[in-house]
Amino acid sequence: MADASFKDVPELYEVEVGEALTGRTESLATFRELGPPDLCHVVKSTGRTGQRDLGSFHFVSGVDASSSASLAAYINSLTYSIEDNSAWFSKGTPWKVRNGCYCCFNAFSRVDVRVDVKIPGGVHAYVVDLRGERHEATAELWQETYVSALLRAILYSDDATYWLDAYRKLDPITTTEGELRFLLAAEALFTKGWQVGSDPEIQVATVVSNHLTAGIMKYFGLSGRYQQAANLFEKLSAREPEVASLLAKSYIGMNEEVKAVQIMSAAMKHTPQSYTLFHVQSDFLRSKGRADWAVKLAKEAVNCAPSEFVTWEKLTELYIETKDYDSALLTLNSCPMFTFNGRDAHRTIPTSRVHLPFQRQIGDILPEKQKTEDDEADPALLRLPAPGLRGTWARAYSLLTRLVSEIGWDELLKTRSSVFVMEEEYRMQKSHVDIQNAMLNRREPTEPRSSADVGNAVIHEDGTVVRRSVAPNPSSAADDDASIRGVHSPQESSASVDSKSDVQGLSVSSSIPIIRVSSESQTERELAAVVNGNGKEAGRNGIASLIIEKPISAVASEESDISPRSGQDTFSFTNKRLCERWLDNLFMVLYEDLRVWTIFRAEVAHFKTQHVAYRKTGMEWEILGDLGLRLHHKEEAKEAYQRCLETTRYSQKPWAKLLEMYAEEGDITRTIQAAIRVAAYQYADYTEMTYPTLVARCFFKLGQIHGHAKISFTLISMGLPEPILKIMDSYLQYGKTFRVEGYDF
Repeated sequence: MADASFKDVPELYEVEVGEALTGRTESLATFRELGPPDLCHVVKSTGRTGQRDLGSFHFVSGVDASSSASLAAYINSLTYSIEDNSAWFSKGTPWKVRNGCYCCFNAFSRVDVRVDVKIPGGVHAYVVDLRGERHEATAELWQETYVSALLRAILYSDDATYWLDAYRKLDPITTTEGELRFLLAAEALFTKGWQVGSDPEIQVATVVSNHLTAGIMKYFGLSGRYQQAANLFEKLSAREPEVASLLAKSYIGMNEEVKAVQIMSAAMKHTPQSYTLFHVQSDFLRSKGRADWAVKLAKEAVNCAPSEFVTWEKLTELYIETKDYDSALLTLNSCPMFTFNGRDAHRTIPTSRVHLPFQRQIGDILPEKQKTEDDEADPALLRLPAPGLRGTWARAYSLLTRLVSEIGWDELLKTRSSVFVMEEEYRMQKSHVDIQNAMLNRREPTEPRSSADVGNAVIHEDGTVVRRSVAPNPSSAADDDASIRGVHSPQESSASVDSKSDVQGLSVSSSIPIIRVSSESQTERELAAVVNGNGKEAGRNGIASLIIEKPISAVASEESDISPRSGQDTFSFTNKRLCERWLDNLFMVLYEDLRVWTIFRAEVAHFKTQHVAYRKTGMEWEILGDLGLRLHHKEEAKEAYQRCLETTRYSQKPWAKLLEMYAEEGDITRTIQAAIRVAAYQYADYTEMTYPTLVARCFFKLGQIHGHAKISFTLISMGLPEPILKIMDSYLQYGKTFRVEGYDF
C-alpha cells in the first residue's frame, strides 16, 4: 500500500472511509474562536473491482481560501504527489485520487465551508453549520473564510504549544498583491473582529483587542513594516476612534514618535476610557525612562478595565520597574485570573496507518528521530509544575519570577509577609479571639441578651456556646473580595478545597490552581535523586546546606473568615491583605523551581572543583535551560542549551532558544548556524513556510543592523548544500519582495 501514499505530504489513514469528515462535523460546536487548521480529506482508488478504497486526511494552513476554485486547486495538486513506484514489468494498477473534500472553518459566522472535488468531475461548494445542516456559500462567507484561514496561518505559524500530527504549514501570503488583498479584506471585516475571539489573557474581545488585530500586528510587526499597518489603521480610525491606540503603536514602530504623540493626545479627547490607549502611552513613557509617569497611566487603565488581567499586569510590571515591590505584590494579588482555553483542535479519531514522509533535502543534518537515553530525565525535573502553567497563570508566574530576580528569594518572602496575613499571625489572632469568646460565654444566665444573640448562638455537644457576629448585610459581606477588603465569609474548609482543585494548565477542571508540594522527607529523596551518581554522598553533604527556605503558607482567602477587629484587640490585620490561594500556590511553584535550580548550580560548582565531567541527558539539559530562562538566568540557560546540543536528542527547542539569543546579540555566524537547524526541524515537521517564522524574524532583526547582503554573503561562504542554501535564501528573498528594512544594503 506504499504506492498509495503521497511523496511529500503527511497523511493519516482512516479505518472507515469518511470518519474524519464525520468527526469534524460533530466537533463544529466545540470550536470557540479561530477554529482548528483546515482539514483536507481524500479518497484513493485503483479502479479495480473488489479493491477497497482508501480514505486519508491531513491538516493544512496557508492555502488560499478566497474561493472554491483555489481550494479545489490544492486538492488537484495532490494528484501529482502520489508515489509512482510502478515499473514496466509491474502488473499492479496505480492508485489515484478519486475525490477530495477541503474543510475550512469560518470563525466570523461559526460555520464550516467545504469544497467537494470529484476527479474527473465537478466542484461543489457548500456551508455546514453547527447543527450539521448544509447551506449555500455566499460571497460574504467566502471573504470571512479567507480572513479566518489567513489569521490561523499567521497566529499558529510558530506556536510551540499547538501540535498536530500530519499538519502541513504553507506560506499564507507570497506576493505584494496577496498582501494588499489581505489588507482590503481585513478593513472590510474589521468591525467584526471581536467575533473571532482574543488571546486567553483578554477577558472580553473588543474592536481593538482580538485575533484579527493581533494577526495584523504580528504579520507586519515581526518584519518591522509598520507603514502598511499604519495606513490601514489611519483609514479605520475615522469611524472607530479606539483604533487610535493601534495607529499610535504603528507610528512608534516606524520611529514617528512625534506623530504618535499627537495621535494619542487627540484620541484622549474622544476615548478617555480606552485602556489600550493608556497602555500605549505608558509603554512610550517607559521607553523614555519615565516609569514613574507611566505608573499613573497604568492606574487609569486599571480603573477603565478592572476586570481585565492585562491592566493589572501592566501596573505590576511598572511597580517592579519603579522598585515599589510591596505595591507590585499587592497588585499581582489583585489580578483577575481566567480559566485557560487553548487553541481549537480536531477530535482525535483512530487511524489505521500514519504516513510521515522524510524531507531528504534538509533532514540529513538532523539527528536520528528515535528514542534514546537522552530523551529521559530525572523525575525531580519532569514533575516541576511551572511548565504546565498556561494563560494568565503563566503570565502571573512570569511577574513573580521577575520579582524574585530583582530582589532575591529572602527579600521576596519578607515582602510577602509584610503585605499578606501569614498563617502564624492568623493563628495568634484566632487564639486571641477564642479566648475573648470563651470569657464572654461565662456570662451569668441572668445577664440580659439582645434579641440578635438568641438566633445567633451555636450550642455544641460538649455544652460550649459560640455566638457569631451578625454582619449588617450578610449577602454583601459574603461577596467581599478578600484580596482587597481583607474580609471573607466562611466557606469550605481548606481540606475540601485542596481535594477539589488542581494546577491550572495541568488540569482545566478548576479555575483555582493547587500545587502539591512534596514533604520535607520527599524533598530529601528528590535531592538524592537529582545529584549525579559520581560522588553522590559528597554531593548531598555539600548541597543540603544550600536548599532555599521553604515558604510558610499565607492565609488564603478561601479558608479564612477573619476581619479587621475593633481597637480593643491587641492584634489587628487592618494593614494587611489576604493572599489569594492561586498566588500562594505560585509561591510554591517558584520554590520548587528555585530549589532545583540551586541544587543544579551547586552541583556544577562542586564538579568543577573536583575536575570531574558533569553529565546530564539531553532532555535534562533542555529542562534546565528552560528553568534558567524562567528564572532570568540567561547565560546559564544558554550554557545548558549548548550542552543539550552535544547529545543525540532530537529536539528543536534548544536550537530555537539559542537562535533568539544569538540574534539578540547580533552574532551573524552563530545565528545562521542555529537558523539552518531550526529550518531543518521545521521542514521535517512539514512547515514549508517562510514568514512569519522564527527564522525570518531573527534574520530581519540582524538585517536591520548589518543588512541582508552581509547575511547572504555569510551563507554563501559556508559552502552549504544547494537544497539547504535555497531554503535559507528564501527568507532573504521574502525580505526583498516585501522591502523589509535592510533588503537594499
